[in-house]
Amino acid sequence: MAFGNFDSRRHQGPMAEINVVPLVDVMLVLLVVFIITAPLLTNAVKIDLPKASSNVNITKPDHIEFGIREDGSYYWSGEKVDAATLSARFAVEAKKQPQPELHIRADGKARYELVAQVMASAAKAGVTRIGFVTDPTP
Repeated sequence: MAFGNFDSRRHQGPMAEINVVPLVDVMLVLLVVFIITAPLLTNAVKIDLPKASSNVNITKPDHIEFGIREDGSYYWSGEKVDAATLSARFAVEAKKQPQPELHIRADGKARYELVAQVMASAAKAGVTRIGFVTDPTP
């Protein structure tokens, strides 16, 4: 770093360099402070907790696989059904505890109107858990 020279004939402008030595000094002091105080912050209270063993109770509710084809035909877990009996079937399933989930598998070219009618019929009957099943492969 050149701070200047003693030649009075060559007058230079003000120095435009930043002095980073004080910045480095402050950073080193902060580093030392954090190195010293970090282990002090990890104090833990040693306690002896009671031991208990239990098994996880996983009860998955049943689900209804509901299919809608492009031609407008409905399938209830693989069995072909007509639109007239859907409300009665949904009402029976809505009364079960725990309530089964309705998984709707609609054909990609099926009209949205058919899907909306099934969803509305299920909601009117009291089915609250409705999901869509899609195929992630392109």
